[in-house]
Amino acid sequence: MKNLLFITLILMIAFTSCEKNEPKAEPVALEDFFKNPEKTSFELSPNGEYFSYLAPYESRLNVFVQKAGSDEAIRITSETDRDIAGYLWANNNRLLYLKDTGGDENFQLYGVNIDGSELVGLTVFEGVRTQIIDDLEELPDEIIIGMNKRNPTVFDPYRLNIVTGEMVMLAENPGNIMGWMTDHDGKLRIAIASDGVNQTYLYRETEDEEFAPVMSLNFKETLNPLFFTFDNKNVYATSNIGRDKEAIVLFDMANAQELEVIFETDEADVSGLAYSKKDKKLQAAFYYTSKRRIHFLDDEAEEMYGKVEAKLPGVEVRFASENKAEDKFMIRTFSDKTRGEYYLYDKATDELTKLAELSPWLDAGNMCDMKTVSYFSRDGLIIQGYLTLPKGFKPRNLPVVVNPHGGPWARDYWGFNPEVQFLANNGYAVLQMNFRGSTGYGREFWESSFKQWGKTMQDDISDGVQWLIDEGIADPDKIAIYGGSYGGYATLAGLCFSPELYAAGVDYVGVSNLFTFMKTIPPYWKPFLDMMYEMVGNPETDSLLMAEASPVYHVDKIVAPLFVAQGANDPRVNIEESNQIVNALKERGVAVEYMVKDNEGHGFRNEENRFDFYRGMITFLDSHLKEVEE
Repeated sequence: MKNLLFITLILMIAFTSCEKNEPKAEPVALEDFFKNPEKTSFELSPNGEYFSYLAPYESRLNVFVQKAGSDEAIRITSETDRDIAGYLWANNNRLLYLKDTGGDENFQLYGVNIDGSELVGLTVFEGVRTQIIDDLEELPDEIIIGMNKRNPTVFDPYRLNIVTGEMVMLAENPGNIMGWMTDHDGKLRIAIASDGVNQTYLYRETEDEEFAPVMSLNFKETLNPLFFTFDNKNVYATSNIGRDKEAIVLFDMANAQELEVIFETDEADVSGLAYSKKDKKLQAAFYYTSKRRIHFLDDEAEEMYGKVEAKLPGVEVRFASENKAEDKFMIRTFSDKTRGEYYLYDKATDELTKLAELSPWLDAGNMCDMKTVSYFSRDGLIIQGYLTLPKGFKPRNLPVVVNPHGGPWARDYWGFNPEVQFLANNGYAVLQMNFRGSTGYGREFWESSFKQWGKTMQDDISDGVQWLIDEGIADPDKIAIYGGSYGGYATLAGLCFSPELYAAGVDYVGVSNLFTFMKTIPPYWKPFLDMMYEMVGNPETDSLLMAEASPVYHVDKIVAPLFVAQGANDPRVNIEESNQIVNALKERGVAVEYMVKDNEGHGFRNEENRFDFYRGMITFLDSHLKEVEE
């Protein structure tokens, strides 16, 4: 307890000294924070002769291809209704990309050549979602995809020829398979089934055999296979079996036996493992505390990373992609004050070539520091988070926006956040916290959130607000709460269950009624309903708990003004979640502003809609948290 209080004191001294004589930030146009990046999502072709990226065309992100060493790029897609959601190199001549319709998240797969020719829709089926299982690097004209075309609740695996469009179903999902996994030869070897709360792992040595169950685990126990060993006999996986924090392990799937712990730490779950496909060796394990940490497993990889990092001081460095020969790498940088840059790194020559800055119109010197903070919950848990203070203001009696993350089984990370920087540029302090249930902190911390929507999970948020007040950072009369998805729920819960804390709230695609939320989830979430019942609540056996936690039943407690934003096509949080809370508040005469975008889903992707939302949000916040100047 004393150590954490000492850390808090040191942080407060740091805040005071940093802000004491610092000039205020120059005002930045709203559009500069939220317009599409100049270029982003760079990828190298397998042979390394070309690279690709996403860039705006008609205000939508499209794919461009450029030959390495050339100054000219070719736009190979022309989407104008929706940003491309993601893309990849299928081979040296052809790229694949995904897009949905109006935010419905039913992603369709398209193929196009590097010169823009032969653009073909490969999985254009209404109401069907496509996922990529294996890009089959060694088979340039084929990939393995999953589609819920036959049954909307589950995905069948198909081998797809990206030139002819021919598809062959590799296995028919019996109705309970939630995931498929291939080996390094592209053979379908592992299937993971679920009955809602228990996962059964099925395995086969060859595709000529039937899948056979080898073990079952309750969903609270994690075994997440990452990839096969290089001889295709065992798998590397993250696992918390018999431990609180997830570790990287070597696992024998055939005999359901953990063979070796590759890396673990008491600090956090280990979440990733990098390896060389060319040299067939492990390189590094990754985990997150306040920032990403790397544990190297290979001296050559550590040396190369060190060389690149030394050339790019003061920023976080990520190896984003590489060519097949692994002698050319795409490097991405970022910090809390810049979206960052992309570079091409040549391993043989040790040369680093700058390719693009994501948002060159934003001056990093005009942005604000994101500081790591910690505080105690009322029942003694350590809650970690990030505090961003407006530049040039003393950290005393500031207007504050409390910003709980979505998920809720996700987490906030250190780095550039346009929402946070936008709010700070407008004079607000912003507190983000990884409340109980946030991922990366181990099984016990995660499980402590079960059936705690609106209860201890909300207390963790409220305790952060009280910490800001007690430290003198927040003006207790000028605190707003804003969040998206679960963060939107937390906004509504905050206004209902601790109305004395907040002067205003902004709910962005948030849940208002746990009963109707459970009934309107996407069809491919339905196999997980029993798990959600255990984590959130069962509408039949936990009806009282769910009613207590559903803001729509407690609108009589809301006194602060509310701004609600919703996408009409949201597949995760149905528009009725927002309609219910808005209508209930209007009936009571409580001030509520409502923004609906008919061409959006779970969050606004289209640039013009983002502008409208944040313009509406800042006008709303200013009108309720800042004194009106006469």
